[in-house]
Formats: sequence, C-alpha cells, structure tokens
Amino acid sequence: MSPGWAPTLDRLVDERYSGLVAYATVLSGDRSTAPDLVHDALVSTFTARATFGSVPQAEAYVRRAIVSRFVDRSRRGGRERTAVVRLAHATPESVELRSDLLDADVAAALGSLSAQQRACVVLRHLDDLSVRDTARLLGISEGAVKRYVSDGVATLNLLLGTSSPPGDETSPVTLVDRRGGAS
Repeated sequence: MSPGWAPTLDRLVDERYSGLVAYATVLSGDRSTAPDLVHDALVSTFTARATFGSVPQAEAYVRRAIVSRFVDRSRRGGRERTAVVRLAHATPESVELRSDLLDADVAAALGSLSAQQRACVVLRHLDDLSVRDTARLLGISEGAVKRYVSDGVATLNLLLGTSSPPGDETSPVTLVDRRGGAS
C-alpha cells in the first residue's frame, strides 16, 4: 500500500515537473543544476509528511522549497567564490541563463545579476511576492530585498534598454505568451 502523499507526488511530477525545472532554471541561472534543486525540493517536501489538498497547493510548497535550496546553495557557494575571487583578483562571471519561460534577452540579462539580485527580482516580479514575504523566504532584511530589487531592476533596464517609473515598486509585471496573448 502506498503512502497517502504518493498520488499527489506522482501527479505533481507528471503534470508540473517541467514547469518546476524551468522555475529553478530562472532562479538559479544554471540549467544543469535546476533538476537537482527540484529533486531536493521534492524530497524535502514529501519526506516531511506534509499533506496537500491539491496539486497546485503541493506545487506552491515545492516552489518555496526550491527557493530555500537555492538560497542555501548560494550562501555556501558564495563564500567559496568570494575566497577564490579574492585570491585570483578576478571578478565573477555572469551566468548563462536559458529558460522556456523568458525571452532570450531577458534570460541573459537576468543571468548577469548576482544570485541575490536574481532571487529577489524573480520572487518580487515573477512570483509577485511582497517585500516582506521575499525577505522572510530568503532570510534577509526587507531593506536588503529592496536594495537587491532596485539594483537588479536598474541593471536589467540598462542591459535591456528599458526604463521603469522612478520609485514605482508596485507597478505590475505582465508576462506575455510567446503566441502573442497575455498570460
């Protein structure tokens, strides 16, 4: 007899796995580690004996677990990269980011952001989380979230040749389906 969570996990993986990997790719900036992030998030979610009423509810929980795993890896890797950069007197390279969710130019621009900036921009503007929720999820202060978002959006505007209204933190972001309709 299978555990009560097994059917939900099976449906989640069958129906939403590629979307979860795409999300992890956008967040991490690395297509090769995205499946590992998803796998780790699925394992931690479903070994915690959590129960979900629906697949979308389970997916939302797994997405938050993906962010947590990404932040943990970034913190560990960040310390190592900082030491290497200091020793080598070099600057870290940008990440080559490819995603089915984003236009190639936007993905490339996101890849040039630091891990912290990318995480904050993705959570604030793609996941539409509040500053408070983003700060809580990433384990940083609200001021740090605002700064990372501000710096990240400024860099994206510079790289993409766009502009955003000054001080307009609440302007909505509309994702456009590649077939031409708004999503």
